[in-house]
Amino acid sequence: MSHFDLTEKKYKIEELTQKTMQDNFWGDANQAQNVIRKLNALKEITDSYETLKTSLDSLLETCDLLKQEMDEDLFLLCEEEYMEFSKTFDEFEIKVLLSHEYDQSNAILEIHPGAGGTESCDWAEMLYRMYSRWAGKKGFKITTLDYQPGDEAGIKSVTFLVEGDKAYGYLKAEKGVHRLVRISPFDSNARRHTSFASLDVMPQFHDEIEIDIKPEDLIVETKRASGAGGQHINKTDSAVRMVHKPTGLVATCQNGRSQHENREEALRILKSRLYQKMIEEQEAKLAEIKGEQKLIEWGSQIRSYVFHPYSLVKDVRTGQETSQIQNVMDGDLDDFIFAYLKMQVS
Repeated sequence: MSHFDLTEKKYKIEELTQKTMQDNFWGDANQAQNVIRKLNALKEITDSYETLKTSLDSLLETCDLLKQEMDEDLFLLCEEEYMEFSKTFDEFEIKVLLSHEYDQSNAILEIHPGAGGTESCDWAEMLYRMYSRWAGKKGFKITTLDYQPGDEAGIKSVTFLVEGDKAYGYLKAEKGVHRLVRISPFDSNARRHTSFASLDVMPQFHDEIEIDIKPEDLIVETKRASGAGGQHINKTDSAVRMVHKPTGLVATCQNGRSQHENREEALRILKSRLYQKMIEEQEAKLAEIKGEQKLIEWGSQIRSYVFHPYSLVKDVRTGQETSQIQNVMDGDLDDFIFAYLKMQVS
């Protein structure tokens, strides 16, 4: 199946446009906004395709003229058109790679250290900083929803929201286990240590999906929030921990100023997690049919970050690598993200 089907996309645009013309379209504001968002995303891609096609036609016409008669001014014009076409194509490629359902959504990220105590907790915090830097470079907004500091250093876990255009589309490439090799700053004998931390990525949902959660299936606990968050954060039992009994999935939130705000946000996170679980179960069944086996233990890392005895960051899925490890830790992740997205459609 072609990843880019223009006819299919135009058909979908017509279908969604007809929905917007129905008398009761705005009766459900959330559903209406979801339709408008999908419609605009499809139009952006098809419009970009038409712009790209026009640029290519113009470039080919200029090349034909040069074949007939070499002209220096025309040659310079052809070079200029080629550079503009390349730029337009790169932008179009990104739009197509991020055109799946919910790619336009904000992203909810969770980082958990693996076994290894303080060393792994420190690595988890380093990853949190890395993704915060990446989001800042994109102009995205970061909101920490839950933060559990480590006993000595680093973090035991962190849940944060990344708000921005196509945030989930980009960050879904980062889901998995990340492995660090370095001389431990916590080892008095300066020995080399290997640490692991897992990153989970989910699209943020509001009311655009139907996830039925029965009140009797929930365990809701409250406690005093911890970590940074202003003076109010330790004065009331505002932090909420929500457990979905049928699946055992847990969602926590302490960022809001009230227990009510945190309860609503925790429920949204839980819905996102339940939806993600459904998707993963479908993918697992498909993989089983295809005869694929994917390990999920700590050893199945998606990327290694080696600080010692040499400097290297390598994605084991795509083979993408760089020796500029500090740049990566400062948020330069796009090469890794795009390599993964391109691999998904190759």
